[in-house]
Amino acid sequence: MSEPVSPPPLPVTWRPRRGRLVAYGFAVVIVLGAVVMAVLIAPPFQLPDRVAIVAFGCAVAYVLHLLGRVRVEADEKGLTIVNAVRTHRYTWPEALEVTMVVGDPWPRIDFSDGHTVGAMGIQGSEKERARQALAELRALIRERGEAHEERP
Repeated sequence: MSEPVSPPPLPVTWRPRRGRLVAYGFAVVIVLGAVVMAVLIAPPFQLPDRVAIVAFGCAVAYVLHLLGRVRVEADEKGLTIVNAVRTHRYTWPEALEVTMVVGDPWPRIDFSDGHTVGAMGIQGSEKERARQALAELRALIRERGEAHEERP
């Protein structure tokens, strides 16, 4: 059993390293490939076709950006969970618990309104970084979450 982790100073942001590198790396390769393809494509293709090729490459890059921007932010007011499509904002009293079973791609955070939100900003594939981030997030929720009572 590991020793308890103290909560990190706020604000703090957890982001995956490998996921961002892969997403943005592929986005650059795809956009550059689309531009090269549009320039070098055979003559029967006209300008609208070339523009469509570049636009498609940019659309794929945008989807990769959505995957690369994922993060979990903690500040004095609460948690912001930025996933690929949605951003969730919760105050500390709403946070109940964070769980991540071995093999899960990312942790799940339970909130007092009954919602459970996956936190894609902490990637299970980054074993040690994920354990550290999970321990820090648990410590913050334990310190500031629903069980925490304000003192006058």
